[in-house]
Amino acid sequence: MKNNVLVIGGTCYCTVVHLNELPEPKTQHLWSNSSYTTFGQMGTGKSLNLKKLGFETTLQAYIGDDDYGRKIIEFFDKENIILDYDFDPAGTETHINLMDKHGSRISITTNSRSFEPKINYEKFEKLIINNDFIALNIYNYCRHLIPVIKKHNKEIWCDLGDYEPENNYFDDFAIGADYITMSSTHLKDYKLVMNKFIEMGKKLVVCTHGANGATALTPNGIFIDTPIIDEYKLIDANGAGDSFFSALLYSYSNGYSIEISMKIATIVAGLCITSKELCHPDLSIELVKSEYTKFYGNTLGI
Repeated sequence: MKNNVLVIGGTCYCTVVHLNELPEPKTQHLWSNSSYTTFGQMGTGKSLNLKKLGFETTLQAYIGDDDYGRKIIEFFDKENIILDYDFDPAGTETHINLMDKHGSRISITTNSRSFEPKINYEKFEKLIINNDFIALNIYNYCRHLIPVIKKHNKEIWCDLGDYEPENNYFDDFAIGADYITMSSTHLKDYKLVMNKFIEMGKKLVVCTHGANGATALTPNGIFIDTPIIDEYKLIDANGAGDSFFSALLYSYSNGYSIEISMKIATIVAGLCITSKELCHPDLSIELVKSEYTKFYGNTLGI
């Protein structure tokens, strides 16, 4: 029987522009290496990866009653992902993402979603009850759903993204989460931050470092470092964090050790960056098993 996962929050319509280097802050004319339109945001990336990793997946999101919103509906229908949406009077969120050859990004929001959309708590409660796992994204309205999730004794998997300890925007999510992933981009001492989360009672804390791999901290205080796989060559870094998060949820929830779970997550994130998509188009459990044997030399526990 497949597990059900509810991803709460996050989809948009994007234009992605690839450059050799990100632009300097001056008037100039630039030529792109390539550009294309696609679907973005944390909810989209997680939903695509989780679906390919065997979950029955539902994404809850706010979209506009507009052409972009209709394209999003058609996209998720094609991917066999349930899109439980409400129309946002602000319209569908749209972005322009400038990407350089190193994987760095400048994201420009060209149309913003509502910061405080109207929440149908009765509908959310049904969604939460009917799913085994909850992946909560850090959009403002999602913080109001934490008490509902806790009411039904569901664990919260939360990707804090580029977490900033001094920014109280993150506080509700950091406090409410049971499992945390985050980037070390804005962390002066990421191990200190990870330790604080474990002291708060988190069941697992993982910090990603881009090209420098990732670090997990277990509840009994053991740090586990996992390097990247150099054979995966960068084409587009968009979605790598969501791929890592999704693979971690898949492997850890299926009873693999933290060491193996980190390796699986490294594989799935590595596969992601070799494509222009938020999820490698050929991702499957079978591919993950094959890549695990290829890079880690055994099939123990996989």
